[in-house]
Amino acid sequence: MKTIRDVAKNAGVSPATVSRVLNNKGYVSEEKKKRIEKVIQEMGFEPNQVARGLAKKTSNTLALIVSDITNPFFPELAKGAEYIARSHGYSLLLGNTKGVDNESNDYIKILMNKYIDGVIIATHDIDSQLLEKHRETPMVILEMENEIENACTIKVDNIQGSVTATEHLISVGCKKIAHIYGPLYDQTAKERLKGYQEVIRAHDEYKELTVPGDFTIDGGISAVRELLDEHPDIDGLFAGNDLMAVGVIKELSRLKIRVPEDIAVCGFDGIYLTKVFSPEITTIEQPIYEMGELAAEKLIDRIKNPHLNSEHIELKTKLVIRQSSNRNKLSL
Repeated sequence: MKTIRDVAKNAGVSPATVSRVLNNKGYVSEEKKKRIEKVIQEMGFEPNQVARGLAKKTSNTLALIVSDITNPFFPELAKGAEYIARSHGYSLLLGNTKGVDNESNDYIKILMNKYIDGVIIATHDIDSQLLEKHRETPMVILEMENEIENACTIKVDNIQGSVTATEHLISVGCKKIAHIYGPLYDQTAKERLKGYQEVIRAHDEYKELTVPGDFTIDGGISAVRELLDEHPDIDGLFAGNDLMAVGVIKELSRLKIRVPEDIAVCGFDGIYLTKVFSPEITTIEQPIYEMGELAAEKLIDRIKNPHLNSEHIELKTKLVIRQSSNRNKLSL
């Protein structure tokens, strides 16, 4: 592998002079600069980006920290963020806080200490005090309340989305609607539960029926079993995310309970799996890919303009009606 020393030897200059040309820092005569650039081109020399980053205390690298890469939501988010990162000359480093041996806080410290230019936080497994400690690092935070002065926060309107989901189940004739909510340390889970409760409490003829889940397929399976043990007559179910909705429908199929005839099901997120699962799943769709793009755009903006104040962006969701709740289609 060719090195700066090889370039310097062929150009008849010192390695330090080559370094000044590569980093565009310090004086180099025009004659030497052209000679070095010609040698670089002839040799096909490519500078070590990591070494350059260490010298400049920058790496042209963004970090995206997610909670669980096995959840299809996060790869879609990462695709959007990576597209924008690459188009601006940055690489994207992906970190997964679920299942790592070290505590997530230690994991974040490692990332923050490797000259990452900026970070997108898409997980709730992080101590807010740690984020505050690293507030000088350009940061975009997804779906998490924070008081960091110079961070950009991006979220969707989870409450309105859940209101829409619950009202949809009422509109297709459901009389006993349950909700499987996610872990309540997660802001999204709390807001989605709140939206469900707002609708149910506004209708005297409905009763709140809730059970905890963990945003996984297995969590949906366990939760619907618990619900059916206590309330075998439920006829509508709003799952706090699409993976739990998949688990719900799998278990209902095993129990020979028809979807949507016996129980109509709605999820939340809009992951690709909802389109290919059978029956196709009604969901509250987030603009996942676009959220990744926007997060990367805002992060790069803050890297280039470090004195920007905090910013809060809320995106809209939309109801996508599919087979798992479409009772109206059954009567046609």
